[in-house]
Order: sequence, then structure tokens, then C-alpha cells
Amino acid sequence: MVRLRLHWTILFAALAPGMIMATGQTGAKPATSKITIHVHRSGLFSAFGHDHIVNAPIAQSKLDTKTKTVEIVVAAKQMKVVDTDVSEKDRAEIQATMLGPSVLNSDKFPEIRFQSAHVEEVGAKEGRRLRVRGNLALHGVTRELTFDVDRNIEGRYHGKTNLKQTDFGIQPVSVAGGTVKVKDELDIEFSIVESELARR
Repeated sequence: MVRLRLHWTILFAALAPGMIMATGQTGAKPATSKITIHVHRSGLFSAFGHDHIVNAPIAQSKLDTKTKTVEIVVAAKQMKVVDTDVSEKDRAEIQATMLGPSVLNSDKFPEIRFQSAHVEEVGAKEGRRLRVRGNLALHGVTRELTFDVDRNIEGRYHGKTNLKQTDFGIQPVSVAGGTVKVKDELDIEFSIVESELARR
């Protein structure tokens, strides 16, 4: 149930000179630019469980286009479960579990941070697809993460990646003796509009 998809601004590293700074207040607008985590169910009685959708607002980002590096920070406590197929009470319980000590442990680990290490253009169309490699710090563990980012002609950047909770010391939530549980692997998706970035 982590949230991340914190990798977007890296895309601009090949586009403009200077430095771009963005925060949760002045950066990407959540109505159009967003990071979404998809948590899927598994187990013998998975049909009785629920898939979960989590929004992860970007708290802070720093892009250096000269060195082609980016740092993205997500505040764990700002992540929000947005399931529409459960009651408000159940959604609140899922939210509490996600932020609690058994999953994100947001009191102990308040930030999720991605720091890029390398960006390269891939594919036939110059500037349309970038491959990003960097380090993701989550739940007190840092792991390398690689993903591709696509840019369309309207200036929107979109990408997907995935990660395993157990790689970061998080055990997937299970109930009823493990007959209903969430999968270890999480799908992360992001879509960012270039014009919504604060610049200086």
C-alpha cells in the first residue's frame, strides 16, 4: 500500500536549462497531475476482498536539468485511500492500516523519497521516451528502481512501474488466516502536466 509514483519530474531533465522547484502547494495540481498506487487482492477467498486505490500527493520536488537529476518526496501521512466500492467506515479502517505500524509506519518513516541517478533517451522518437534509474527510500529501506516515461505532444508525462512491499520490509496485509490478502507487488502510475510545475 505504498505510494509513490514519484518519478515524474525526471522527464523534464532533457528539456530546459536551469532548476525547477515544486512543492505540494505550488507544484502539480492534483486535479490533473497525479500519482496513483494500485493494490490488488489475492488469496483463496480473494473474491470477497477488495482492490485498493491510493493517491500519493507530491510534497516536494527538485529538478536539476543541468545534471539531469531529480528528487521527489511524498509525505506518507498525506497518502489517501480512495476506494469507491467500500463504506466510509471500511475506507477509514483501510487508511488507518496503511499508515499504521504494520504497513507504512508513517510515524517512524514520514517520508518516501526518490533520488534519480541516471536518465537516458530510449526509442526512435527523440525526447518522447526516457528511461530513469534511481534510488527509492521507503520504510527505512533503499532500493534501486528503473522505469520508462513517455511524453505526448501536449506536454503530459506518463509512466508506470511496480515494486514489491517485501523488498522494503513490509509484509502484505492479510486477514482470515491468509485466505484474503493483498498481493506483494504494487502497481504505480503517474501522469504529470508540464505546465503545472512551479519554476524559478
